[in-house]
Amino acid sequence: MNTQLYSSFHSDTMCSGSCSRCIGVSLYPLVLISIICNIVLFFPGWDVKYVKEGHITPEVQYLGGLLGGGFMMLIPAIYLHSTAENGCCGIRFGMFLSILLAAAGVVGGLYSLAVALVGLHNGPFCMSTGTWQTPFKDSKFNYLTDSTIWAKCSEPKNVVEFNTGLFFTLMITSCLQVLLCAIQMINGLVGCLCGACNNKVGP
Repeated sequence: MNTQLYSSFHSDTMCSGSCSRCIGVSLYPLVLISIICNIVLFFPGWDVKYVKEGHITPEVQYLGGLLGGGFMMLIPAIYLHSTAENGCCGIRFGMFLSILLAAAGVVGGLYSLAVALVGLHNGPFCMSTGTWQTPFKDSKFNYLTDSTIWAKCSEPKNVVEFNTGLFFTLMITSCLQVLLCAIQMINGLVGCLCGACNNKVGP
């Protein structure tokens, strides 16, 4: 009976390591998507001339996808994946460190989300009535549902659809990143309280 209880306890605690590994692996594609979206946003109309001339939407230059959803999220992703794979997650300190890194990931994800929301709110920086400006800045997201006014942006071509699609993708990606990191914070706390998560059950 005691052996069964011991096995059951260690089976439950091993779940912390498995969960950490799963979260770490799941963060990789989200990090890649964030980085790609941010890089692509520098080339509206699929043309390099706008970034050379400085005619880029300001929020793109905040690097929400590169820094927040990219670099700040990559660190906890690598740690969770590698340490859980090697069994280091079984140490209480390792799980505590995973909580801190996951918290940093939450901050990064929230930064990426905030930048994406501001980018959607202000709209693209484009040529409108002969000058470069953000014509939808005061529309309070209303321009997103009224495609008839998108023609205000004469250049770059289709910049409204371009920015909207990529910022929406960043927003959804960052929400998923924050959710996964929040789950890891809870998982890490469980690992700290319950002890080793990757201990092997003896014969």
